[in-house]
Amino acid sequence: QVQLVESGGGLVQPGGSLRLSCVASGSMFRINEVAWYRQAPGKQRELVASRTSSGSTNYADSVKGRFTISRDNAKNTVFLQMNSLKPEDTAVYYCYARIQGSPMQSEWGYWGQGTQVTVSS
Repeated sequence: QVQLVESGGGLVQPGGSLRLSCVASGSMFRINEVAWYRQAPGKQRELVASRTSSGSTNYADSVKGRFTISRDNAKNTVFLQMNSLKPEDTAVYYCYARIQGSPMQSEWGYWGQGTQVTVSS
């Protein structure tokens, strides 16, 4: 059973920074694409950033130049570095990963439980 656990959320002032982490554990052969999503109250969940296994990245326009997604394959960990945070970045942030359990299996998508990020003075 694969599990994703996020950490690093919290309360930060506008202009501040946070780094979110997401650790994958369980029976895994390969982690393919990884991503961070967020969901603000009353809004739909939206893609924040994604990164393929080859290193290609994609960012929402609202976070380009401020957020950076990275991964440490040796530690099965995905990071989201968030700089110059704004009140509109306030949301629950979710880690998502497409993971292949074995060489013979197709990949499946897994979600973390979410971590709250609040940007407020």
